[in-house]
Amino acid sequence: MQLAQRIIDERIPYVAFGGGEPLGVLHCWELFERFAAAGIGLKLETDARFIDAAAADRLAALPVQCIQISVDGACASTHERVRPGSSFAAAIGAIERLVARERAPQLVFVPTRLNLPEIVSTYNMAERLGCEAFVTGPLMQLGRAAANWRSLACSAEDWTRSAQALQERACARGSRMRLAIYPWDIRIEMERRLASPQAMLLIVPNGMVKLMNALPFVAADARRDTIPEAWEAYRRAWASPEVAEFVLACRSNPNLLNHANETWPLRLRADNEVSTQ
Repeated sequence: MQLAQRIIDERIPYVAFGGGEPLGVLHCWELFERFAAAGIGLKLETDARFIDAAAADRLAALPVQCIQISVDGACASTHERVRPGSSFAAAIGAIERLVARERAPQLVFVPTRLNLPEIVSTYNMAERLGCEAFVTGPLMQLGRAAANWRSLACSAEDWTRSAQALQERACARGSRMRLAIYPWDIRIEMERRLASPQAMLLIVPNGMVKLMNALPFVAADARRDTIPEAWEAYRRAWASPEVAEFVLACRSNPNLLNHANETWPLRLRADNEVSTQ
C-alpha cells in the first residue's frame, strides 16, 4: 500500500497487474480502488477463476482500460491440458459476465503443439462471446514453457500458417473484434528492447525492479528506492554491457532464458558503468 501511494504521488498514469494470478491476492481490491480513486488506469491479466458476479460488478465500476483473460483452446479438455489447474468454464463465464457489464475483455491465446489446431475455432468462440480483442503471438520461451520447450513449442512454419489463417479469417467476415498478433518471439523482443526500452518498470513480488520479464537483471529495489531513483537506475541498466551481452548470447544459447524468473543485482555507478554482484 505504501508503494501504491508512491505511485500515486508520482502521477504515474497506468498500472498493469500480471500473474501468477493477481485476483488471488486478498488485498488486490484495495489496491485497485486506491488507484482508481487517484484516476490511474488499470490493466489486469487473469485466468478469471475469481471473476464471479460480484467481482465482475466491482471491475465494471473501476477505470479498467484492459482485462486480458487466458483461454488456450476452444474446449475445456484442450484449455485445461495446456493450463493445468485452470477452469475453462470459469474463464468463459467471466467473459460472459464482463461483456454483459460492457467491460468486454481481450481473450489471450498462447499457441503450443497441444492447442494450435484450435486457434481459429478459439478465435470464432471469442467473437461469439463478444470479446474486445483476440490476442496471440509466438510462444515465449519463459517459465513453464521454457521448462517444457521440446514438448510444447510448435514449429515456426506451423505458427506462421496459423497466424496467416487467423488473419484470413478476420478479413473474410469483417469481424468487429480486433485481432492482435504479437510480431516477435522473446529473443527478438529482447534485442528490440535493448535498442529501444519500454517506459515501464516491472516490479516483481519481492520488490525487485526488473528490466523485462525475460531478463533476470535487477536495477532497483522498490522497498528501498524511490520511484525516480528506480526509474533512473532502470534507464542506466539498459545501457549496461552485462545486459547487452546476455541478450546477444541468447541468440546461440536460448537456455539462458531459464534464468528469467531469477533476480540478479546490478551495481549501477554514476558513470554508467555496471557490474554484477
